Order: sequence, then structure tokens, then C-alpha cells
Amino acid sequence: MSDHLVVERRDAVATVILNRPDSHNAINVAMYGDLPDVVRALDADPTVKVIVMRGAGTRSFASGADISEFEAERSDAVKAKAYNEKVAAAEHAIEELTKPSIAMIHGYCIGGGAGLALACDIRFADRAAKFAITPAKLGLVYSLESSKRMVDLVGPSRTKWILYSGLQVPAERAYELGLFDEVVDADDLEELTYGFADTVCSRAQFSVRAGKVMVDKVVAGQVRDDDATIDLRNSSFDTEDFTEGVQAFMAKRSPNFTWS
Repeated sequence: MSDHLVVERRDAVATVILNRPDSHNAINVAMYGDLPDVVRALDADPTVKVIVMRGAGTRSFASGADISEFEAERSDAVKAKAYNEKVAAAEHAIEELTKPSIAMIHGYCIGGGAGLALACDIRFADRAAKFAITPAKLGLVYSLESSKRMVDLVGPSRTKWILYSGLQVPAERAYELGLFDEVVDADDLEELTYGFADTVCSRAQFSVRAGKVMVDKVVAGQVRDDDATIDLRNSSFDTEDFTEGVQAFMAKRSPNFTWS
């Protein structure tokens, strides 16, 4: 694994750190190449319940792709195709996690960094955060899949505004648009992020992950239950956590869920 990706564990929460603070955590090709294996390993680990993604330090989540690699990695269409496939694979791996993912955003969340954040389920940011998608400043074209993630959050016209202009969107405005789910002071961001992660860890994990499946199906265009969603709902009644949840509710105590 690249030295520029660091994994830390805190109880059932795993944190993936984009670790290039001297370059505002700019994402190089090695990081994109390693990210799928890193996050899939955490997804397969039964002791992990929530995955947080953040940048090292408090200046930036990620300032974008590493522009110093452009000549070597994106100087023509053939090289760019291979590079773009690595970017897409990293974003897909995050988006397709079965477990909840949270982007914890300090400072700049630009370009490729914004793409990773959009692939997460939830985005928490500090008040100094700035969001931007900048292909129009570089003569590039943003991917359809990444564009769809943004359209799903803010709608088509606001997505066009962001793509056409390449302007940086301040944190409070990003919250108003729906790009960020909560915005707090920088000193409070870690408490918010890990407090929420701990709350999710305390819930019935079958319910949490099934909820993610259901929402993702709706986003993909499904509007009615089918056999798969009906079976998923009904199967919850056979889990030990359903039994524990009901017993805890009746006894007026906190549940001790064990499914993972």
C-alpha cells in the first residue's frame, strides 16, 4: 500500500487518511490505484462497522489530483484513459461499500478530492471547507458517473453551475445546496464525525446496511419493492438483533446488538 494512504482503527470505526499534507493531500496515481483494495479489505473485516475518509491535518481533505503527474499520466488520450479508469475504480470501490462511509472534510475539497467525497454516503465539513469541481479550468471533461452523484445531491442546474464555473463553493453554501450534510467549527469536526460514527456502530448493523441498499436502489431509479427488497426486509425478522431490539425495547434498556 502507498505510504500516502494510512489506515487507523478506533474501536469499530476505520479511518482512511489521504496522507500528503505538504501538498494539501493531492491524490497521486498510486493512491488511486491502492484505494480499492484498502477500502474493500475494511469492508470485508467483520470488526469494522463504519469507514471514515479524511485528509491528513486540518488544511485540506484533498486539493485534487496531483497535477505534477499530468505530463506522465495524462499527456494523451491513451494515458488519460488508463488514469481515468483508476480514478473511477477508486470512486466505485467507495460507493459500493456495504458499510456506511463518511467523508470528514477540513479545508479544500477540490476536483479529485471532491470526487472521493461524493462517493461517500455522508459528508461532514468544517466552516473553512471549500468544494469545487474544476475540469473547466483545465480543459477536461468530468465523468458521467461523478456528475450523476452530484446531480443526485443538488439537482441538474446546480450541478451545471458548479461544472461550468469551476468556482469554489464555501462550506455554508455547500451545506445549503446539499453537498455537505453538516458544517461545524473546525475544532468540532472530529467530535461530530466520530460521534456520529459511534452512534451508527451502536445500531443494528443488518438494519444499517439494508438501509443503504434500499436508498441506493431508489437513487438508481427503483420505486417499488421487488422480490429482492421484500426478502431483505423479511429476513430481518430472522436476525438475533431483531430479537434483541424487541426485548430491549420492552425492558426499556439499551440493546446489545451482535450481528456484524
